[in-house]
Order: sequence, then C-alpha cells, then structure tokens
Amino acid sequence: MAEEPCSVQILVPGLKGEPGEKGEKGAPGRPGRVGPPGDTGPPGLKGQKGIMGRYGKMGPSGLKGLKGDMGDPGPKGSDGDPGLPCECAPLRKMIGEMDNQVAQLTNELKFIKNALPSPAAVAGVKETDSKVYLLVKEEKRYRDAELYCQGRGGHLAMPKDAAANRAIARYITEAGLSRVYIGINDLEREGHFVYVERSPMSTFSKWREGEPNNAYEDEDCVELVSSGEWVDVACSLTMYFVCEFDKDRI
Repeated sequence: MAEEPCSVQILVPGLKGEPGEKGEKGAPGRPGRVGPPGDTGPPGLKGQKGIMGRYGKMGPSGLKGLKGDMGDPGPKGSDGDPGLPCECAPLRKMIGEMDNQVAQLTNELKFIKNALPSPAAVAGVKETDSKVYLLVKEEKRYRDAELYCQGRGGHLAMPKDAAANRAIARYITEAGLSRVYIGINDLEREGHFVYVERSPMSTFSKWREGEPNNAYEDEDCVELVSSGEWVDVACSLTMYFVCEFDKDRI
C-alpha cells in the first residue's frame, strides 16, 4: 500500500476584525461592600408642630402669696328673732365672780412661774388678807433661803400674829413637812431675836418650851414646826422654807 505524504499545518492569527454590535445589558451584579459614611449633610427643613403630649406630674406648691386687700362689706343681714326675757342680774353677778376667780388664779400662776424655776418646787400658795405665802421645797441654808425670797420680791415668812402663825403651820402640815425656816434670827446680837427685815418682835412669839436655848452656842436662826411652835437652830442647816410677799406688791 502506497504511503501518504505527511503535511504540517501552521496556524497564524488573522488580522483584527471589525467591532461587533453592542450586546444586550447583562443581569445586575451582587451588592458591593458598604462604603465609609459620607459627610454630614445640611439640616433639613423645620417640620410641622406635633400634637400636644400628655400632662406631666403636678409640681410642688409655690410660695404663699401676699394677703389680698379686704373685700367690700357684705349687705346687712336681717334682724333676728327677739330673745326671751330673763332675770339677768343674778347671771351677771355669777359671771363677775367667775371672772374674779379666773383673774386670781391667773395671777397666782404667773406669780408661781416667776417665783420658782420649777413648778415641782411649789407646794401651793396660801393667802391671808394682806400676805401671800409660798412654800419652797428646795433645801437651802438660812442666808441662801432669805436671798432666794428677796430675789423674788419677798422675805422669809415672818409670823407677826397668831393668825399668820397658824396659816403657815397649817401650810407645812398639809404639805407633809415637819419644819421650815422662817424669817426670825438673832444673828446681830445674841438673845435679841428680830424679824429678818430687822423689825423688833414686840407683839407675838410662839417659842416651844425650853426655847430658844442656843445649843452649842450655834443656834441663831429659827424654824417653825408643824405644831406652830418655834425652835432656834443652826443657820448652817439646810431645809425647806416659806417665802412671804405683800399681796399689794404682787
């Protein structure tokens, strides 16, 4: 069999052809990555006013305002029905007596408040026609007790007659006490007792039997015991005492 001759083909690119026609628009590609934020744009136009919101909570009360001017007087009311006739003289008398009692109690309360630092130290007020007696339940020496009474416009009680002596004795008995200082002493001259305001004892005395005895030569002051009798004692003792005040000076 006869052999066919071997041939070699060499492909050589041809010349660039003419541009073809524009193809159809392709399908959109996938979204790309989010880019960096841009610059702030200019402010937009002011929007319309919105609707009113809900009421908020009530705030605290404000300061009290100034008092306003007095208004015009109102019209006169109609006359009331006539009252019932009565005998008013006894009623007026009773009201007057009650007013006097209230005034007296008010003065006594004011007197007690001014006389003592503590109401607990007061055992009540006793009166005679011209004197007011106040029992002070604070133990003091004789001189301190007298200074205390003087500082409130009085003195230690000075019983210058039997009635005053009985009133003071009844006073301390009702208070449950046995003895108190009174305003009698012989501090300036032994054996010559005088009242604390230096007036002489010329009309009345109520010494217990055997008194005054100046025991231990140291008894220059006087106490009144619940029986109404007087006993000389040392002025350095501390005990309760009774102050005396002139009623017309209270």
